[in-house]
Amino acid sequence: MAVLAFFTGKISKSQYEALRKEVNWENQQPQGGVFHAASFDDSGHIHAADVWESSEMMNSFVEKRLMLAMQKLQIAPPDVAVYPIYNINAYRSIEKYKI
Repeated sequence: MAVLAFFTGKISKSQYEALRKEVNWENQQPQGGVFHAASFDDSGHIHAADVWESSEMMNSFVEKRLMLAMQKLQIAPPDVAVYPIYNINAYRSIEKYKI
């Protein structure tokens, strides 16, 4: 079953950029990953939303790639909340927000 995961924690933009480069999820896309969006609030906290084909696929990516990179870069793990997907819509304008 597909899931929606929210990741929140004290992760700065520079730490996120280091993590993106280390994990390289854009070029080596994680199996089961469908969608990822990240934002930051004024307090330096990340708020990321991911859609995964299953919680098992998400957990595999987190355990085998994400957590190893976070440990290497000394980034504290975020809080995670996971919910079953009910509906997903993606619109053409999504392309202009990719970095």
